Amino acid sequence: MKKYLIISAIALFSSCSDILDITPSDKITDAAVWTDANLVSAYQVELYNCVQNGFRSWNDWLSKGTDETYPSINWGPSMYQCGEMTPDNIGSLDYWNTGYQYIRKINLFIEKMNNTTLNMGNKDCLVAEAKFLKAWIYFQLITRYGGVPIINECYSLEDASSVTFTRNTLDECVTEIERLINEAIPALPQTYYTDNANFGRATQDVCRALLSRTYLYMASPLFNPSNDKAKWQKAADAAKEFMDKAGNTYELYPDYGESFRLTSGILNKEWIWGRNFTSTNGHDAPMDNLGRRWGGYGGWFASNGPSQNLVDDYDMQSTGLPAFKWVNGEKVLNEESGYDPQNPYADRDPRMDATVIHDGAVYRDVTHEMWIAEDQQTWGYDSYKQSGDNPRTNYVLRKFMPEADQAIGWEIKCVIPWPYFRLAEIYLNYAEAMFELGNEDACREYMNKVRSRVNMPGISSTVTGEDLRQRLYNERRVEFAFESHRIFDVRRWKIAMETENRDIYGMDIYLDTNTGRKRYEPVKLYDKKGKFTERMYMIPVSNDELRKNNGTLEQTSTWIDY
Repeated sequence: MKKYLIISAIALFSSCSDILDITPSDKITDAAVWTDANLVSAYQVELYNCVQNGFRSWNDWLSKGTDETYPSINWGPSMYQCGEMTPDNIGSLDYWNTGYQYIRKINLFIEKMNNTTLNMGNKDCLVAEAKFLKAWIYFQLITRYGGVPIINECYSLEDASSVTFTRNTLDECVTEIERLINEAIPALPQTYYTDNANFGRATQDVCRALLSRTYLYMASPLFNPSNDKAKWQKAADAAKEFMDKAGNTYELYPDYGESFRLTSGILNKEWIWGRNFTSTNGHDAPMDNLGRRWGGYGGWFASNGPSQNLVDDYDMQSTGLPAFKWVNGEKVLNEESGYDPQNPYADRDPRMDATVIHDGAVYRDVTHEMWIAEDQQTWGYDSYKQSGDNPRTNYVLRKFMPEADQAIGWEIKCVIPWPYFRLAEIYLNYAEAMFELGNEDACREYMNKVRSRVNMPGISSTVTGEDLRQRLYNERRVEFAFESHRIFDVRRWKIAMETENRDIYGMDIYLDTNTGRKRYEPVKLYDKKGKFTERMYMIPVSNDELRKNNGTLEQTSTWIDY
């Protein structure tokens, strides 16, 4: 059977657009690809499309599946908030088909490169990048499904009806990730942090960052129910190795808010790996998240309204203390924090203002008005009463939103990049592993490195044990808000039965038009009790995939009895 290879016209890297201008036809024979260096490079670039960035379509941000947001429309990941996931309706977390499609492409690429006669000076580097991408895919798969089939052969289309697969164990999958990373590292440069043309490609530092995250996840309660300390030691060692090998290459960007508005990841020495965009291959995050004032249309936008749940979890800046605490399953005001419920945005962790636009906040030189008059007859332009394009929570996402340097509109694409790995993550990975190993001083030290960047008081030495663990969990929550961490963190920590079954709140602001005084009143928007169940800690394999494997592929363990 004659085979064709379709080369995508969409390159991951803007610098690679020229190598795709190779033929007037978009159908190229398989044999032709592997005898042309430009075609080989184009094929390899397309492999990076297995790495999904967080700027998904307007209804598809993973934050919508968590307590970070109250989505304006119940589509995409918000089905997880509603408890609607089934093996026939998996939603945006599903990565099975994408993962294995790209594993096949990577296996083919490695096989062809091992046998090519092409004289390509960067062949070893391209193969190493492919191995890293395969490791990335396996990490994405195991965090969702547990142990998955390890496939190192490239099966033909003719094999599809006869080849079936069974799951490898989780430990075997982690060993495979280790093998791929260890084989990739020697052929890669340490970093591309000064090379904008290659920013976004795999490097030694990116490989080590993936190992750090992998070991941390695998040491966590969901994947390590016996709390094997050796796994926490591997997580600590991986984070420490990254820091030792990277040296002074990376540093925390001094302005947290600005770090998410830069137009290229190369401008941010905190970023270990990310994805850049251009005006021709940019994303629609501003149109998807900003309200009516900035061009929302038809109720589709402001689709990630930050929740009051998230806003409540930013500490007070003067005291460094949480504004609220949990007592017997109930959230209560922390009287020692200095929080004023009727002046709720004053003296908060600066990351709050860098992440959300609230009533009275200034964005693009405009003061936002989410209030409703006490008589309900008038309201601010940014209130949900004004338009369905304004979030019902009365909070608008600010993180990743451009300032005056970028316009917003249907035909204007945003070029703000997406981070995959940041130095702050390595610090907090190390802090978490050290806490679980009993070294609370090291835990506080690395938490405080992250907090000091935004001039937050350090975590006191009097905070110990379970209290310190909860502060650590919260530090990740606010540091990585809307970066696609939360949906995985609450699962690996095995706390989702608590966090994902708490009601979602917004904030109603009532204005006395005679006195100008405002009254702040949290409002319950969604009753989530019982929506998240134990089985949802993992993701099911679709019934279609199970049928294709003629019963040899087992369903994800938490879904076997569904």
